Amino acid sequence: MHGWVKISRGTNGFEKLLTQIGIPFPHINALIVPYIELIGGVAIFLGIFVAITAIPLIATMLVAMFTIHFKYGFSSINTIGLTPDGPLFGPPGYEIILLYIGGLISLILTGAGTFSVDNLIFRNKKKPGESVSL
Repeated sequence: MHGWVKISRGTNGFEKLLTQIGIPFPHINALIVPYIELIGGVAIFLGIFVAITAIPLIATMLVAMFTIHFKYGFSSINTIGLTPDGPLFGPPGYEIILLYIGGLISLILTGAGTFSVDNLIFRNKKKPGESVSL
């Protein structure tokens, strides 16, 4: 979803953000990263080439964690105030990023699962009783 938002709104705003936080080659990264997020997310959802797809997703999340989320602390929910309508939340910390990275590492180690495209592709290539590793 994050990739689609960046693409649908145009990548100029994302390029400005990348420039502001000092990411090298902001124009190229603003064009590439949203597609990594969008296509990678769809591939993970479908379970296609999960072990390969997870690597660039982890890389983009690590960059986001260290350049944006780290300064907000660990917690994914930062309550910064209380209003008559309820709590006021600030930017999220890096907790949720670590959760996503852990999930992707888990998929790399265990495979995409029974109902994945990877399983359909590779089940005929494995011997009975053998697990699939990508």
